[in-house]
Amino acid sequence: MIKAVFFDWSNTLARYIPRREELQSQALQEFGISISPQKIAPGLAIADRYLFEESATSSLRLRSPAERAKIYTRYQQMVFTVAGVSLPTNSDVFPKFMKKLNELSRRLKFVLFDDVLPSLKTLKERDLILALVTNMDADMRAMCQELGLAVYLDFIVTSSEVGASKPHPRIFLTALQRAGVKASEAAHVGDQYDIDVTGARAAGIKPILLDRLDLFPEVTDCPRIHSLSEVAQHLD
Repeated sequence: MIKAVFFDWSNTLARYIPRREELQSQALQEFGISISPQKIAPGLAIADRYLFEESATSSLRLRSPAERAKIYTRYQQMVFTVAGVSLPTNSDVFPKFMKKLNELSRRLKFVLFDDVLPSLKTLKERDLILALVTNMDADMRAMCQELGLAVYLDFIVTSSEVGASKPHPRIFLTALQRAGVKASEAAHVGDQYDIDVTGARAAGIKPILLDRLDLFPEVTDCPRIHSLSEVAQHLD
């Protein structure tokens, strides 16, 4: 019987505003390239998957600056390729674009998905232990308080405090210890197969893949849901 449910943060509970595709479109405009945010969005989804796979192999914060730069360049190259943008990463303009994009990205902030608070309220009414398990290094307690999540969360586990990032089992085992439950009594909900599903399963926790954009149609070895409102159906 499931007694505790852990949640990922980015693209599970929260997303950025302005949307990243809007900032990419705006930055490209500075260099005479006009493309709609809608055409950029699919490339970001594919590039995100690449970035998460890299993170699953080895935490990005443990990589050298040169390695991180190479990964982020490849990331942006994938976005451009899918969107049909002609701006080679070895051009003189590319570093200027990246600088502009970084400047615009300072405007980003998190907002909750519409299904988050109603779903967490429903789960809390079932007397479940709810927690955030994230690789984010920001002050998550303050952020959760600001967004109205704190009232539903029993605790928060971040990779920086544990010293290990998902999919490393340590972060999940820490969550189990704080929840005071066995691995077989916990479920973890996240949007990345290689990080959330693989990591939770390695710790003996039931994984639930949240696939809001239908990016993982091939996944059949764990519950795959499209909204947090579906979580409760997979806890029996």
